[in-house]
Amino acid sequence: MKKQKQGGFTLIEIAIVLVIIGLLLGGVLKGQELITSARVRNLISQQDGIKAAYFGFLDRYRALPGDYTGAVNNITGVLASSPCNAGIGNGNGRIEAGAGNEDVLAWEHISKAGFINGTYTCAATVGPATNPTNPYAIALRIVYDGAYGSTSTGAQRHNLKTGNQIPVDIIAEVDRKVDDGLPNTGGFQFSVYTVSGGTAPTEGATTTPACTSAAGTAATWNTTNGSTNCGGASLF
Repeated sequence: MKKQKQGGFTLIEIAIVLVIIGLLLGGVLKGQELITSARVRNLISQQDGIKAAYFGFLDRYRALPGDYTGAVNNITGVLASSPCNAGIGNGNGRIEAGAGNEDVLAWEHISKAGFINGTYTCAATVGPATNPTNPYAIALRIVYDGAYGSTSTGAQRHNLKTGNQIPVDIIAEVDRKVDDGLPNTGGFQFSVYTVSGGTAPTEGATTTPACTSAAGTAATWNTTNGSTNCGGASLF
């Protein structure tokens, strides 16, 4: 009687398949890790570049961008536009939001003075033509306020906001690399800032994904919840 050949895979074939699957999974995970690292580096580089531009402008003109009273006369291309206080600030040593739009005008001053790439022109409505954006297409903001840290009631000071729509694991890694890794302490902190009409990041929420585990200085970045709408602020 003819002996039937047994079907199925041999142990060697199964082992080869498992090795291939492992290599594929490893490649996917490594690729995701590289993407995350690139985004973190991008955010850090952007923050560092703008902070350098801020201090470079201050050294050259002895005034703050957006607050500079001599901008129209001394910076080529700055427009005397009405939504932005005729292209000049009030000279009080603060980059203020509100009347005069100094926080928006600051980008026109910095860019047209040659301290950052691109050319921005102040306007009443914030957009790509007025402000640089983060890698998630949200406008950055440089301003004198206390809207950073827990419940956004920090001491008023100049700070550079990253803009929101940044995944919490990305913003947490930025904080770990440049500061203390905690959202409500140090030189880089949590921020609720978003452009007008946007959804603000949340802290310590129990019903929705939040950026931080709680309010207060004991909070940590809430990487477990996985919020994709977070932001931070670099304090000057």
